[in-house]
Amino acid sequence: MSANTAPTAETEAGKPSGSGFRLPSIPFWMQIVAGLVLGVLLGWLARSQDVSWLVTTLDKVGGIFVQLLKLAVAPLVFFAILVSITNLRKVNNAARLATRTLLWFMITSLIAVAIGLAIGLLTNPGAGTGLTPKDGAKPENAGSWIDFLTGIVPTDVITPFTELNVLQIVFMAAVAGIAALKLGERAKPILALSESILELLQKALWWVIRLAPIGTVGLIGYAIATYGWDLIGKYATFTADVYIGCAIVMFGVYPLLLATVAKVSPLQFFKGAWPAIQLAFVSRSSVGTMPVTQQVTERLGVPKNYASFAVPFGATTKMDGCAAIYPALAAIFIAQIFDVQLGIGDYILIAFVSVIGSAATAGLTGATVMLTLTLSTLGLPLEGVGLLLAIDPILDMMRTATNVAGQALVPVIVSAREKILDHDAYNSASASPVEEREAGTEARDVETKGVPVSA
Repeated sequence: MSANTAPTAETEAGKPSGSGFRLPSIPFWMQIVAGLVLGVLLGWLARSQDVSWLVTTLDKVGGIFVQLLKLAVAPLVFFAILVSITNLRKVNNAARLATRTLLWFMITSLIAVAIGLAIGLLTNPGAGTGLTPKDGAKPENAGSWIDFLTGIVPTDVITPFTELNVLQIVFMAAVAGIAALKLGERAKPILALSESILELLQKALWWVIRLAPIGTVGLIGYAIATYGWDLIGKYATFTADVYIGCAIVMFGVYPLLLATVAKVSPLQFFKGAWPAIQLAFVSRSSVGTMPVTQQVTERLGVPKNYASFAVPFGATTKMDGCAAIYPALAAIFIAQIFDVQLGIGDYILIAFVSVIGSAATAGLTGATVMLTLTLSTLGLPLEGVGLLLAIDPILDMMRTATNVAGQALVPVIVSAREKILDHDAYNSASASPVEEREAGTEARDVETKGVPVSA
């Protein structure tokens, strides 16, 4: 299509044309920030003035947004994993790329859990809170290694989708993807259908993502209205530890790896990845953010065929916030409340659980399963989970943002090390992918399809 055929009014917002006057568009990140501010104000108003109907409204608005995200999770995970595995056939040295991706997942998780343990040991987050073991409550569902290992294989193909057991969905998708690779040409009709369904699901999820500013108002407002600043005060040290730990990993460790291992600009990474990170902070769902994460990863110069494997894989297994920093700090916090002494062996176990058991987090809001898995491994009282449930939504925002940053980081590092990273695309990545998708820009598709995938 010729460049001079595009109407001026479609590219210059706010200028009059034959079809009328178009209002200037507001950048998506500004909409998110506005939602955060409005949510805090409405939450404070609802709590200080005891406006019950406003609390209910905020709860419903935030709840509907999260429910819409969850609605797409089961089929999205299944088809994303299936297609991502089969896409590896288009990539040279696929086995090496997959191995190095997993290796860097493990390396960054170990670094994150070490930082979490160090902060916890330095700050003693359980001291001076006024909380006692009586304040805890045992969770209805607890994770153990037996449950984790036996729970991977579903008893039927329907229940994992109805009960949203993401780990079992990942297992079935992986089996289906490997089987499709073995079938070769005979599996092409199924793969074509799977790719079409995945595109359909992602398109629908983009509509939900556009509602994120409204969802932000409800989620943040309800958290403030329900918990208030008094509750945060009780958990001040622990909350600060989680946020500081995540910030050190996201803005300290990740930039260091980008600069020394990938040898690319850390500032440019955050410039390109920020749309996914901010959406993760609001939505508290790695899987719900996955389409945005994949798009920013591609725009950062990662080959599309590799990104379509690494990002869905990471969205269900790469959890530096929820499965590394948080359980390390939470274990120390709970041990101090219950007056249990942890030793070197216990800290090694925490690191082991963080690396091996991170798939239990499943990319959904919350990290309760991962925490119960850690506590049961250490022999700590599961009632300690109840101590942290009230504050969990506030912690989960920063945890998920860290998760998603790591999910975009590793493909960039691996691509740079394998010399398949498009540095021109990396250095020019800046626009919000939500706005580009909405505007129907064709340049992104041309750019990502043109990225060479070679050894």
